[in-house]
Amino acid sequence: MPEFTRLTSRMAYMPQENIDTDQIIPARYLKLTDREGFGKHLFADWRYLPDGSPNPAFLLNQLQPGQTNVLLAGDNFGCGSSREHAPWALYDWGFRAVISTSFADIFKNNALKNGLLPIPVEAGDYQKLVALITAEPHAEISIDLTEQTITLPDGSKIDFPIDHFSKHCLLEGIDSLDYLLSMSEPIENYEARHDETYAG
Repeated sequence: MPEFTRLTSRMAYMPQENIDTDQIIPARYLKLTDREGFGKHLFADWRYLPDGSPNPAFLLNQLQPGQTNVLLAGDNFGCGSSREHAPWALYDWGFRAVISTSFADIFKNNALKNGLLPIPVEAGDYQKLVALITAEPHAEISIDLTEQTITLPDGSKIDFPIDHFSKHCLLEGIDSLDYLLSMSEPIENYEARHDETYAG
C-alpha cells in the first residue's frame, strides 16, 4: 500500500454519532472479495435513492473522489460489526484519514492495517475543526504523520496519538505481513543460533 507521510486536503464533515460499519458498507456487499471497487458502495443506503440514482442531498454526492481525502466524523465512528470491508470502502472512495473524538477499537485496528489513518482528537480540538469547516467549507488541513500533528490554515496545530508499530507501517507503506517478511533474516539467524544451542 502507498506510504502515508503527509497529507494536505479538504475535509468532508459527517457529524452523525455512532455511524456503524453496516452504514459504512451494507452487509449485502460483503460477498465481494476484491477490496477494489468497494468505494461505489460506501454509505450506499444514504447515498442512493430507492431507484438507484444518487441522492443529491447526501454529502458524498456533492464531492469529487480524490479532492477530499479526510473525513471529519461524529463520535464512536465505525462501531458495530468487525467487517474489514468498512475501511476498504472508505479507502477505495478516496479517504486516507478519518478524524473523530473516538473510534470503535476493531474498526480502528482494521483501518490501520489497510492504510487508512484514524485520528482521535480531544473534544475541544474537534470543535476547532468543525468551526473551520463550517466557516470555510473548502479550507485545507495538513496531516503530518511523522510529527503526529494536524495543521490548520492559521498555523495552529493539533497533536494526535498513534502506536509506534502502526505508525511505522503506515510511513513505510507496509502491512503486518510485509513487516514480518522484512524480519526474515534476523528470524532465520535467531533460529539457527537456537538450533545450535540445543544441538550442543
